[in-house]
Amino acid sequence: MKRNFLKPATSIEGVLRCCTPDETLVWGERWLDVFGRNRHGVNADDYLWHVFSGGRYPSLDAAEARAVYAAHSAERYILLSNDQRSAFVLDRKPVNWPERDYNVFPENLAWNMAFTHEEGWLGPYFAKHADYVQLEAANQQRLEKRRQAEVARARGWC
Repeated sequence: MKRNFLKPATSIEGVLRCCTPDETLVWGERWLDVFGRNRHGVNADDYLWHVFSGGRYPSLDAAEARAVYAAHSAERYILLSNDQRSAFVLDRKPVNWPERDYNVFPENLAWNMAFTHEEGWLGPYFAKHADYVQLEAANQQRLEKRRQAEVARARGWC
């Protein structure tokens, strides 16, 4: 049974907002355009992460995926439920979300971390966008601008 996990997110630190159903649909479509183009034949309708476990999109898995995920950061994160019924905008990278089967990615989809209910056997999976280098550079540039703005505020400059 597919679950919609809108309720748990409302009390989790770091959630800036819950996406509307229309926004959630757009995030799902964008995710599929990047990571799910070759999804047919791997039952990605039930589990989006099957594109990774089925070898349809290159990815790292298990401990290697977790290590790479830990090294990545973004200004904001999108958390998309596997059933594509819920999406959230977060200002902190989720590490221990209370549900399973979800994807985390920056707003420009430079990379994706897919958490699975099969973790330990299948997943998690970390994948990079085909234009990763360019998109990740943009993410880092935004983070640096935010850091500079925080320094300016702390010094009373704005």
